[in-house]
Amino acid sequence: MKIDNRSTSQIYRVIHKLYEHFPKDTFKTYTVDRGKEFACYSKVEADLKVPVYFADAYSSWQRGSNENANGLLREFFPKKTDLARVSDEEINEALCLINHRPRKFLGWKTAWVTYPRSGILLW
Repeated sequence: MKIDNRSTSQIYRVIHKLYEHFPKDTFKTYTVDRGKEFACYSKVEADLKVPVYFADAYSSWQRGSNENANGLLREFFPKKTDLARVSDEEINEALCLINHRPRKFLGWKTAWVTYPRSGILLW
C-alpha cells in the first residue's frame, strides 16, 4: 500500500486499513523499528487492541515477517530501486505472484487461498 509520506498519521492510516481487511484474530502483535513514524503506537494499541513492540536497533531477526516480506519483494525490486518510480501495476503483479506462492507455514497453501478477502497480502 503506497503512502504519501512517512508521517505518523499516514502510518496509522495504513495500519488501520490493513487491520480492517483481515479477520480480527489475525494480528496478535505488531513489531516495528524505532522510527519516529511509529509514534502512533499507543493509538494503534488503544484502537486495535494489538500490542506494539519495538525491535532493538540492528536486530532484524526481531521482525522476521517483515524481513521475509522484504526479501520476497527484493526478488522483483532489487535494493536501491526507487519504489516511487515503480507503477501500481508492477507492484500488484509482484504481489499477485508472491501471494500465489505456496508457503510452508500455511501448510503449503497460498496466502491468497488462506486470506481470500483481503486482496492486499504479503507475508
